[in-house]
Formats: sequence, structure tokens, C-alpha cells
Amino acid sequence: MADVAKRAGVTKQTVSNVVRRRSVVSPDTRARVEAAIAELGYTPNLVARSLATGTTMTVGFMVPTIVHPFYSEVVEEVETLLERHGYHLLLATTRGDGERARRHLASLSSRSVDALLVAGDFDLSDGVPPLDDYGLPVVLCAWEIDPPDTLPVVTVDYEQAGYLAGRHLRELGHRRLMVIADLPAHRIRVSGALRAFAEDSLDVREDSVFTALGATSESGYEAAMLALSAADRPTAVFASTDAIALGVMEAVRRHGLRVPEDVSVVGIDDIPQASHAHPPLTTVALPKRQMAQEATGLLLRGIAENRQVPPSLTLITPEVLVRASSAPPTG
Repeated sequence: MADVAKRAGVTKQTVSNVVRRRSVVSPDTRARVEAAIAELGYTPNLVARSLATGTTMTVGFMVPTIVHPFYSEVVEEVETLLERHGYHLLLATTRGDGERARRHLASLSSRSVDALLVAGDFDLSDGVPPLDDYGLPVVLCAWEIDPPDTLPVVTVDYEQAGYLAGRHLRELGHRRLMVIADLPAHRIRVSGALRAFAEDSLDVREDSVFTALGATSESGYEAAMLALSAADRPTAVFASTDAIALGVMEAVRRHGLRVPEDVSVVGIDDIPQASHAHPPLTTVALPKRQMAQEATGLLLRGIAENRQVPPSLTLITPEVLVRASSAPPTG
């Protein structure tokens, strides 16, 4: 660092500020320092810096999976934002296993990360110690069911997402709704869709609600194949995720029916495959990147102030993206 400072004609603190990507350095000075770093091949010693500053410049992030496009997009956005502030990301996946979640949390905290970001709530069992006991900034995101009131939570308004899907179908004139959802995980989304129909005094029968465990296209297909065999066929299907909805659309075709002429289909999420489906899927977009930005911002403020982030609840508002899979009923 001293060699870089001498070559660039600045102090070692300025070099440190450039390496840590702090905004206090002018563009011209930053360019000189970066040129000196490139010329000398300087690489910061992260262990030495950690010992000297008492920080690791690392944030732990625990997510259920990175296979699903929802979480992979969130992870990418968080990593991008952390890199801009000179932080590294240490990622762990729980894969739906509460014991695995407990081990990851213990491992992340023992490695002295500067903060923890935790996405998803279905993997945290009663055996996991309270997250506010870890003694470092913790922020939760993508929390769908019963968010705790002891920690900051940045999440999508999932009930509103379901409501918007149901409201869209009602505005098209649909009265017979079928629900295919990953239950109980997505019960909040389902309650929102049912609320939209209840506002017009339309009840969705219990036998019109089907479970697609795992929220995959395969589970959506299997549930829809069973559901569409009923004599009282619906004119519209609300699927709690786009993946489920894509499976539903395939099942509709297998029954010799058309989307949306015979059955309208609406999902939630706006995964990349949704806009490329045949027909393109109407969905309620979940603002994943905005959620990641808000959560990461809270975490970075907690790190900067060297304190736990105060409890709060931030709800990000979803929006309907109307495409060709939904239309007014024909019968």
C-alpha cells in the first residue's frame, strides 16, 4: 500500500479509501491510484486488513436456493451493490432444510462476517437461535409469512400480489376461479386472490383450491391435470408462481383446451420464461431488485453505524403485467 501511495503521490489512507470504494476520493485521484495499483500489481491482504480494522468487509447471505430465478436475481443484485461498497459476499443455501439453515447461521457468524442478510422464511425452524442474538447487523428479505417484529424486514407485499392477480381476472369478467398454489407456503398470495373475488360477493369453493408442492412447473402440471378433469371447469386459473402457471398452461393444452380462449391463466413473479411462453404469461411482477436494494442499503447503514438495524417492515409494491394468457371468458 505504501508503494502504491508513493507511486500515485497520495497517502496510504487515500489508497485504502480507493480499495474500499469509498466516495470521498475525487475521480482524478481515484484514477491515479487505480493506475498505480495496476502498474504495481497490488492486491490487498484481506486477512491483514481484517486484523487492522476489526472488519472482514464480508456480508453473509443465506437463501433457500439459487436454482429458482427469483433468488438468483436477488443474489446478483445484492452482490453488485456490495461490490460497489467494497464488500464481498459469502453465500449459503438452505435447500429447504431447517437443520442446514441452523448450521449455516452458526458458520456464518463464527467466520466473523460484518453482517447477515437472510432471504426466505420457510427454512428457519424452532431450533434456530433468534437472529437478533448474533450481535451483528441482520436484515431479512423476501419474508412471506409472519415476519418477526424484532428485526428489519424488507419484502414484497405478497397479499397484494395475489389480490392484483385476482382483481385482474375479475375485471375481465371471470366468475369461476381455480387456484393452484404451493400450500401452505403461499397461503398469503391465495388469500389476496380470494379477497379480490370476495369483494364482488363471489366465493371460491374449497374444492377449487389445489396444491402444487414445491412450486415447480411439474407440480403445477400434475395439479392442473387433476383439477381440469372436474365437471365444473373454471374459466380462469390463479397460480401462486409463474413456474406453476407454466405447468398449468401445458395441462390446459393436454386437455384439448386453449389459453386464454377456454381458460385464462395468471401467475406471480415475472420470471424470464413468462414473457417467452406460448402465449406470453400474464403475471404479477415482484420487484426483486428493488427489494434487494432496500435490504442491502439497510444492512450497509447498520455496518457503518456499528449497530443492529432497528426493527421495521418495508413492503415493496408489486404490479400486474398483462400479457396474452388472460382474456374475458367466452362462455
